[in-house]
Amino acid sequence: MKNRINEQKITIIGIGNTLFSDEGVGIHLLPLLEQALKEDENIEIIEGLTDGMRLLGPVEDAENLIIIDAINAGREGGTVIALEGDEIPAYFGIKMSIHQLGFQEVLLAAKMRDRFPKQIVMLGMQPTSLELGVGLTAVNQSKLGELFEAVMSQVERWRYEP
Repeated sequence: MKNRINEQKITIIGIGNTLFSDEGVGIHLLPLLEQALKEDENIEIIEGLTDGMRLLGPVEDAENLIIIDAINAGREGGTVIALEGDEIPAYFGIKMSIHQLGFQEVLLAAKMRDRFPKQIVMLGMQPTSLELGVGLTAVNQSKLGELFEAVMSQVERWRYEP
């Protein structure tokens, strides 16, 4: 096993609404990550659900932030999507109602307050369905392993690359 180069804190936030099928992908992935990363004391995993501005504190405190969410990029359902830095706001915004404050606003507030993470990556999946339903669609459930691997690869890059 390679020696770690970086011991910086990594924050992983899973967001989404588990009542609307694939919109909950960020929440459904967290138990797998919690199991795989439980030995790493420098990783904080946060279940963000649809908490909006309550996530501002964890975002501002993060050095390296991974966000996991449904990403509507107009691709085939189940497609795993990775966005970095300035690419992220362009794809944010699956809102289930006009009253919901999106995570995009959380990132904007952190930027305006000059407390933005040093590195930020968003990993997610194109939803197949956003209909009312408590589980992922079969398509997206079958691709959850790919999303898990994408998150683990990002953690490895931040841990082992200078």
